[in-house]
Amino acid sequence: MFFDNTFLDVAVRAAVLSAIGLVWVTMLIRIIGLRTLSKMTNFDFVVTVASGSLLAGAVQATGWEGFAQALLATAALFFTQYLVAKGRRASDAFEDAIQNGPIFLMYDGEIIEEGLETSRVAKSDLLAKLREANVLEFDKVRAVVLETTGDISVLHGDHLEDRIIDGIERP
Repeated sequence: MFFDNTFLDVAVRAAVLSAIGLVWVTMLIRIIGLRTLSKMTNFDFVVTVASGSLLAGAVQATGWEGFAQALLATAALFFTQYLVAKGRRASDAFEDAIQNGPIFLMYDGEIIEEGLETSRVAKSDLLAKLREANVLEFDKVRAVVLETTGDISVLHGDHLEDRIIDGIERP
């Protein structure tokens, strides 16, 4: 791409293509928004992984055509994520179709075995999350939710407002 000397070409290509690729991805993130790197939904996670893979492909390109294809694919991926995010905000039906809903793993101090089985979360993982959230008594746990991001939220205390668990089907 740059030099006839293989070593020199590889070294310069790595430096130049990495710099161009990083500037390109940074520019796209500034245009599309930080959501591009968030882990808000399973789709967002896939976009994050795929964008990293595309950037790696761009950096390792041996020709300008492959480099340009990787950069354009990254832009198309980010634009698709932008459209999906807009669609999710505009339509509950669209949102339901493209993402998993949150699942109760515990509710009012009781472990929901069906939720653990559906989500394939081990009871030991649930207990670890309770300890991590400084839960001292099962009776104080209002809810444990496996979120659409894959994170587990532990809600404990004396009272749980319904609007906090709005949209989650109760056991």
